[in-house]
Amino acid sequence: MVDETQQARRIGTEGWTGRFLEDFEPGDIYYHPLGKTVSDVDNQWFTLLTQNTAKVHFDHVAAAQTEFGRPLVNSTLVLALVTGQSVIDLSFNVMANLGWDAVRLPAPVFDGDTIYSRSKVLEKRESKSRPNVGIVTVATEGFNQDGVVVISYRRSFLVYRRGFAPENPTPRPDETSLPAAHERIGDD
Repeated sequence: MVDETQQARRIGTEGWTGRFLEDFEPGDIYYHPLGKTVSDVDNQWFTLLTQNTAKVHFDHVAAAQTEFGRPLVNSTLVLALVTGQSVIDLSFNVMANLGWDAVRLPAPVFDGDTIYSRSKVLEKRESKSRPNVGIVTVATEGFNQDGVVVISYRRSFLVYRRGFAPENPTPRPDETSLPAAHERIGDD
């Protein structure tokens, strides 16, 4: 049986709301929770959407003539993917990205590779011009299903201090439309 205190605690429980400046400490390492298997369609759509005309990304015949023997996944897709994977841990409460530095691509990415990522906090400091945010700098690596690092970079971004992020009122319908929950213990 769920008592009233437990019931009140469950109603309207907030999900993950991200880290704020105060939550980052230099040396912290975050293994970002999501991986993504990159498909040929992902690669072709991204390449053509960004008007990249390098045949090695979308022309299988031309790519077969290279030392790789098959199309390479567009490196800016890999950069965008790994940056996106890191948002849940790093920049959920970002004001703005300040830049990417020292982007390196030590190994190729191919159709069917699954990319994962991790980041290490290198530095954090208060902003000198904006009291509501601070600057965080991280080193991020993306790696494939074999643990091979395929991209590395440093990124700096402005992140809100706790209590200073813009309000984002999400409309919520009345919760009475949800079915009742029942706690079951043991086998029936």
